[in-house]
Amino acid sequence: MEEAKKEWYVVNTYAGHENRVKDNLEKRLDTMGIADNLFQIVVAEETQIEVKNDKSKEVVKNIFPGYLFVEMIMTDEAWYVVRNTPGVTGFIGSSGGGAKPFPVAKDEIEAILRRIGKSDKKVEVEFKVGDNVKIVSGPFSGMEGVVDSMNDQTQVATVLIILFGRETPTDINYIDLKPADF
Repeated sequence: MEEAKKEWYVVNTYAGHENRVKDNLEKRLDTMGIADNLFQIVVAEETQIEVKNDKSKEVVKNIFPGYLFVEMIMTDEAWYVVRNTPGVTGFIGSSGGGAKPFPVAKDEIEAILRRIGKSDKKVEVEFKVGDNVKIVSGPFSGMEGVVDSMNDQTQVATVLIILFGRETPTDINYIDLKPADF
């Protein structure tokens, strides 16, 4: 038999019901006997500051509305329990017809977990302050700049890039940077 291993999967839910589905799954861990196969259930949320009428307040925003991430061993029983949880509409990466879904790539889930502060895995970088770097993903993908500062705790570098003819400091995650080839 193929050795089962823990992997991350994306579960599709009704938008706005992510936390309710998470609660339902957590309750089912023991009642349905899948605690040995389901490890983490994550709603990707981050705190943002909104300013309205000159007043600021912290607001929790879901980064991926309609989705949650589960770390599980994909057994027939665990797959059945998760997809039949109230509020779940299916798994992402399943072709339907009873086919089990594909797991999320390790680097993709690691970037999401790091963004929401749930990862303690550190990225090893090959650049330092003053080095030229290339942005490899995100809205500034393909642009190059100079590392102005680095925060090893948050794994974010401030990179000076040229936007509209001006040097603009931009915070970029370490994982989205690589040394520029000059």
